[in-house]
Amino acid sequence: MISDAQLAELKADLQALEQSLADQSDATKSSRDVVELDQQAVGRLSRMDALQNQAMAQANEARRAAMVQKIAQAYRLIDEGEYGYCQECGEDIPFGRLKLDPTLTTCVTCASGG
Repeated sequence: MISDAQLAELKADLQALEQSLADQSDATKSSRDVVELDQQAVGRLSRMDALQNQAMAQANEARRAAMVQKIAQAYRLIDEGEYGYCQECGEDIPFGRLKLDPTLTTCVTCASGG
């Protein structure tokens, strides 16, 4: 079972992760913008590079959005008093595991399919 001090530490980790994701999203906003395909301004390879960079930036943003959803789920579990318990078997998730990733919802056994 997670102590109150450990829960406070994990909440701080969740807040730091959430802020880091928001900062990354803000920093990469321009690379997700529409690529201008003006053939007079850039060559074909440059446009292809720009489109590829845009696609990668959009994929990274989608991964960040998924992580934000996992953080929201962790906050919901905290509010419900269910945080730190495996959502599959109900066993405690060790503090060390949650410290590595505070958004985890399963114990090692259930996560590995066992």
